[in-house]
Amino acid sequence: MSESMRDAILIGGGHNGLVCAAYLARAGRTVTVLERRDVVGGAAVTEEFHPGFRNSVAAYTVSLLQPKVIRELELERHGLRVVQRKLNNFLPLPDDADPAKNYLISGAGRTHAEVAKFSRRDAERLPEYERRLDAIADELRALALEAPPNVVEGGWFKALPELLRAGRLGKRVKALDAGLRTDLLDLFAISAAEYLDRFFESEPIKALFGFDGVVGNYASPYTPGSAYVLLHHVFGEVNGVKGAWGHAIGGMGAITQAMARSAAASGVEIRTGSGVREIIVERGRAVGVVTDKGETLRARTIVANVNPKLLYERLLDPAVVPAPVRERMANWRCGSGTFRMNVALSELPRFRALPAAGDHLTAGIIIAPSLDYMDRAYLDARAHGWSKQPIVEMLIPSTLDDSLAPPGRHVASLFCQHVAPQLSDGRSWDDHRDEVADLMIDTVDRWAPGFKASVLGRQIKSPLDLERDFGLLGGDIFHGALSLNQLFSARPMLGYADYRGALAGLYLCGAGTHPGGGVTGAPGHNAARAILHDLR
Repeated sequence: MSESMRDAILIGGGHNGLVCAAYLARAGRTVTVLERRDVVGGAAVTEEFHPGFRNSVAAYTVSLLQPKVIRELELERHGLRVVQRKLNNFLPLPDDADPAKNYLISGAGRTHAEVAKFSRRDAERLPEYERRLDAIADELRALALEAPPNVVEGGWFKALPELLRAGRLGKRVKALDAGLRTDLLDLFAISAAEYLDRFFESEPIKALFGFDGVVGNYASPYTPGSAYVLLHHVFGEVNGVKGAWGHAIGGMGAITQAMARSAAASGVEIRTGSGVREIIVERGRAVGVVTDKGETLRARTIVANVNPKLLYERLLDPAVVPAPVRERMANWRCGSGTFRMNVALSELPRFRALPAAGDHLTAGIIIAPSLDYMDRAYLDARAHGWSKQPIVEMLIPSTLDDSLAPPGRHVASLFCQHVAPQLSDGRSWDDHRDEVADLMIDTVDRWAPGFKASVLGRQIKSPLDLERDFGLLGGDIFHGALSLNQLFSARPMLGYADYRGALAGLYLCGAGTHPGGGVTGAPGHNAARAILHDLR
């Protein structure tokens, strides 16, 4: 590709980088994607981790991927196939005299009756809870594909577009009824526990829904702001079904491979094994990059699909970064308390609560029977480095996709919390990863006796592994906490919420921009729109 003809260089071939590159190329722009690893996809990749067993390595389930991105990039034509879980979630509970109360299941046509086992009042309140969250989630779905109003300087000429954008947002919020407007405000500020207490009295129901408030969030369900994380995890959809969760046949790598094929078909040049060492800045403008191999590449725009902290603190000379941006990045909060594992299994687990095989094994299996259990897990991690009784969500994707394991065998994804992003007292995760992995396996075994004996092999990703392998600083799957001061117009900071960086010619397209983390494609889509506007 001619250096003088290149319009954009994308740093990082994760899913948002591929989405951004594909949109740019479809608009006729010349684009190169540089990926440090030998495979594109970032944290959404599939690998063989034990002979004959493959699984999604980091990101592990589908819901938030934007239907617009799937449709416009023709991902299904490029090989993507997503199937819906047969049930949403399965929550094993401590033994009860009534066997029906040993578990709680959620899923289409099941949730109401399941909730009624524990509280008729809660079952009656469930439709109103779902109505409110669905209405607010609809607003989030619409906002996800729009740049938030930006705080700008420079007079009316620059401010007018942002005022118009804010006005359109205000009209949307005004259209909500008074109760929903209050809920929208509260969901950004209060805890998941406080919000759930408004509707429900039964601990199992609050645990089932409250788990979404701590997924990837190094916090207690009693932490202010965790209600938004709960909401963030419910605004997705699968195959047109709102709030559903699914599995990409072939694992999460099937999503990013389809994106790569779409991008390549539009003319994107993708280079793997090409990490970026630094961004070249001339006269205050980003004009190129230097790769790890010492190669210099130049382009009209440089687009970073990395954590904003990594961009401004490691890829740019501090002297060229404005002081307010340096200060913001010094205080940018990362770290999601995540310990990720994949295990190869000789057989399906048999849970004490529901030992027979069934649709519940296609669900998200949540080992965290109460909000207090989740709170203790967080406090333990703060005090000791990891939870003594951790939260584990287990998925067994081979129940939906027999391409991942040999016949009769299975693979399971374990998304484990809480662990400290960085250990105290000079300890390293390299010295404790196996110890904590054993704890996670033992935790599942307590709820599903025989699970430990069925493990044939395992893959472990501590927070440090997630950082080294995928650039997830502190193991943060969101590229920055989803807290009120790091959302919407403040993501990554006030004045730079429109995907444009702190230097001319520099753009951001990763999860550290609006609307945040998850395999959505929204930041890549939105960033491409801003870049194309400026290139025109």
